[in-house]
Amino acid sequence: MDQSLFTYDIVAEDPKTHARAGVLHTPHGDIPTPIFMPVGTKATVKGLPTETVRELGAKIVLANTYHLAMRPGADLIEEMGGLHTFMNWHGPILTDSGGFQVFSHGDAVKLSDEGVRFIATDYDGSHIFWSPEDNMAIAQKLGSDICMQLDQCPGYPAERSYVERAVELSSMWAERCYRAHTRPDQALFGIVQGGMHLDLRLRSLAHLESVGDFPGYGIGGYSVGEDHETMFETLEPLVSEYMPLTKPRYLMGVGNPTTLVRAVAAGVDMFDCVLPTRTGRMGTAFSSEGRLNLRNARFARDAGPIDATCSCPVCTGGYSRSLIRHLVTQKEMLGGILLSQHNIHFLLHLMQEARAAIIEGRYADFVSSWMSGEGAADY
Repeated sequence: MDQSLFTYDIVAEDPKTHARAGVLHTPHGDIPTPIFMPVGTKATVKGLPTETVRELGAKIVLANTYHLAMRPGADLIEEMGGLHTFMNWHGPILTDSGGFQVFSHGDAVKLSDEGVRFIATDYDGSHIFWSPEDNMAIAQKLGSDICMQLDQCPGYPAERSYVERAVELSSMWAERCYRAHTRPDQALFGIVQGGMHLDLRLRSLAHLESVGDFPGYGIGGYSVGEDHETMFETLEPLVSEYMPLTKPRYLMGVGNPTTLVRAVAAGVDMFDCVLPTRTGRMGTAFSSEGRLNLRNARFARDAGPIDATCSCPVCTGGYSRSLIRHLVTQKEMLGGILLSQHNIHFLLHLMQEARAAIIEGRYADFVSSWMSGEGAADY
């Protein structure tokens, strides 16, 4: 990796919390942090053209290595000019390792020191083996700005011995990914695992730091079945006391507004989640009133916008709660599209507000205001 292409500047630190505002520089553009990253699993943020995602304020999007490797295949994407060209997104892109999706296959997965063998039950039922080197070869063909090491993500609850083995495997694979990754215009992030055990988290982090100079760190293995208070028992000390100060910290797969607000206070910089689009397709909206189920009959004659305080194109464009309820109950695709736009904008705007509060030194008040408001009822 060309270190000069991937630098992280911290521009402000909040005086009363561990929150910080920064800029992550990449070959395809700068990423202001804290940031929420919309997920485009199969080279698309579901239902939304890339120009719409840009207009909503997204600075970086994600794509999924497992799904793209299965269809249409990394070789085809490389042949088509790489992922930026293929998905018509010319800003920064992060690709995850696909490990979470692989391990979601459950009993169809066999682990070894060498790698992971699994059955692609959600595609053609083929038997596939991935080593860390295989995973890096796919990531480099895709050509994202940031890729993630292959890791094992244990669910919750899990026996400590199982989590310990996941840390051991993830650490071993991180070392091999680091050696195998050679693309200079792509950054490789390590991933801290360890479940809800702080000592295992610290063991994982120490090994990653001993492997080499990762330009950033993912924090995996949260939001996998535990409640939010259980998550923060280890997340807060891990991030605020132990993670490197000069590297971006990426909390993987977490996307409800309150968790973002609290995690930023602990010092997290980057987030991603399918939640805004997935719940949008189910008829659910984030709002300053908390999470809203637009299928509810109380919205049938509500002429107001989803959220009167929201500046997104849906809330300012004349789309009423009544109309959106009609669309989602009748399974009209526009309902999910409009709610996806609103939910993505809501999280992007929330992080813009958080960044401004950090720069102005008032993030503690920002957190207090959010937690005392109706919007915090978002679980």
